[in-house]
This record gives sequence, C-alpha cells and structure tokens, in this order.
Amino acid sequence: MNIEELESAVTQLSSEKLVEFSRGFEEFMADQWDHQIEMHILAGRLDTVGQRADADFVAGRAQALT
Repeated sequence: MNIEELESAVTQLSSEKLVEFSRGFEEFMADQWDHQIEMHILAGRLDTVGQRADADFVAGRAQALT
C-alpha cells in the first residue's frame, strides 16, 4: 500500500473508526519515539547533554517543574 492509498482509506473511515485508528496510530508513534530515544541513549548520543544537566543541577541552576 502506498501513501495515497493509505490516505484514501483513512478518509473513508467512519468517525468512530477514525478515532480508533487515531488512538492506535498515536500509540504506535509514541512507541517509535521511545525506541528511537532508547537507541540514542544506548549509543551514547545523549551523554554530553545528560552530563551538562547533572552539572547544572549540582551547581543549583535547576528549577523544580510546577
């Protein structure tokens, strides 16, 4: 199935089925994001950012999220 066929199929869904599809697709995209972040962490791509965040916290440059 190509993108055009997928778009056409989605436009033909009933309101209820569109909501169901949307929820499922959002969950799928969230899982993809989680996997991508996990791969970046395992590859060490976020080490520098994490170290900087830790240093800012220790130096008192962090604020509580409210």
